[in-house]
Amino acid sequence: MDQIWLASALWIGLALVASVASIYVTISVALVEIVVGAIAGNAIGLPLTPWVNYLAGFGAILLTFLAGAEIDPTVVRKHFWSSMSIGVVGFFAPYLGVLAFARFVLHWPWPEAQIAGISLSTTSVAVVYAVMVETGYNRTELGKIILAACFVNDLGTVLALGLIFANYNLWLALFVAVTAISLWLLPKFAPWFFERIGPRVSEPQTKFVAMVLFFLGGLASIAGSEAVLPAYLVGMVLAPTFLKDKELPHRMRVVAFTILTPFYFIKAGSLVEAKTVMTAGGLILAYLVSRGEDGDEILWHPPVDAIFPIRAARGDVYDPADVDGPHLRVHLGALRLHQPHHRSGAVHGPGHRRDRQRGGADADRAEMVSARLQAHHRGDMTL
Repeated sequence: MDQIWLASALWIGLALVASVASIYVTISVALVEIVVGAIAGNAIGLPLTPWVNYLAGFGAILLTFLAGAEIDPTVVRKHFWSSMSIGVVGFFAPYLGVLAFARFVLHWPWPEAQIAGISLSTTSVAVVYAVMVETGYNRTELGKIILAACFVNDLGTVLALGLIFANYNLWLALFVAVTAISLWLLPKFAPWFFERIGPRVSEPQTKFVAMVLFFLGGLASIAGSEAVLPAYLVGMVLAPTFLKDKELPHRMRVVAFTILTPFYFIKAGSLVEAKTVMTAGGLILAYLVSRGEDGDEILWHPPVDAIFPIRAARGDVYDPADVDGPHLRVHLGALRLHQPHHRSGAVHGPGHRRDRQRGGADADRAEMVSARLQAHHRGDMTL
C-alpha cells in the first residue's frame, strides 16, 4: 500500500477495532492488538514500511521508559532481593530448560538452541507495563516489584545475547560510557530544567526526554545492544521527578497509548504466521512445557488473583504459594495473555458498572497481598 494516509487509516482502524473489542471481551487491549495484528497480517498482509517500524520502535522505547519511571526508589530498595530473585530465576529457569530440550531432545545445534532458550526466557517490560496501567496495579508495591523483576529478566536477555553474539568494540565502550554519564547527569539537570521551563503547550519536557531516548537508543543500536535498555535506566533515574509530577507521565502515556503502542503491538502480531503456528503447534507446546509450564498454566495461570481479578471471578481458590518468587516470575508471561478490563471511568461498555464495583475490591486485595509480601520479607509472618 503506497498511499501513506490510507495505510495510516488501516493501522489506526485496526487499533480502534482492538480498543473497542477489549472493552467487550474484558481483556487487555495490548493482547487484543496483538491478536488483531495476527489476523490482519495473515488475512490482508500488513505493510511493514519504515515509518511503521519507526512508530512501533518509538512506542516500545517510550513504554519502557514510562515503566522505569514508575519504579519508586524506596520500593526498589525495600524489595531489592525480591525483584532480583524473581528476575534472575525467571530468566535462568526457562533458559536452561529450553536450551536442554532444544539441544538434547531435538538435537539442535548449540547456536540455535541458545537462541531458543533466550527467546523463551525473556519477557516484555512494555507489554507488562501496558497491562499494569490498564489494571491500575502500576501504582501498587506489588506492581512495582514485578516491573523491576521484568527489567532484571530483560537485562539477563541482553547480557546473554551480548555474551554469545555481540561484537566487543569501541562503539560498545562508547555506549556504556555515555549511558553511565547520562544516568549520572540526568537526575541533576532534568528536575532543574523541568522546573525552569514549567508546563507549556509545546511540551518541552516530553521533547527533552524523547531526545535523550533517541540519542542513547541510537548509540545502543550502533553498539549492537537494545534501545529499550537505556530507556528503562533513564526512566529509573528520572522516577523521583516523574513521581512528583503526576501530570507529566500522564500526558506522555496519552501519546504512547493513542498513537505509538498500537503500531508496536499490531506489528508484533502481524509477524505471526498462521501456517507456521499450525504446522509447528506441537513443537511450540513442547517448548512451553520445557520452560516450566504445565497444561493448566499454559491455558490459564496468572501469578496472583490480586493482579488478575478474573481468576477470582471464575471461582478459583487463591493459593498463597502463587506469590513466591520463582513461581511468580515463571508466569509473568501470563500478564500478556489474560487481563481484566481496566478500571478507567472514561469507558463504558457491557458490565462496566459491575467491573468498576469489583475494581475497588481488587485493589484492596492487591494491597493485602503486597502487605503480606512485606511482612514475609521482614520475617513477621509466613505466606
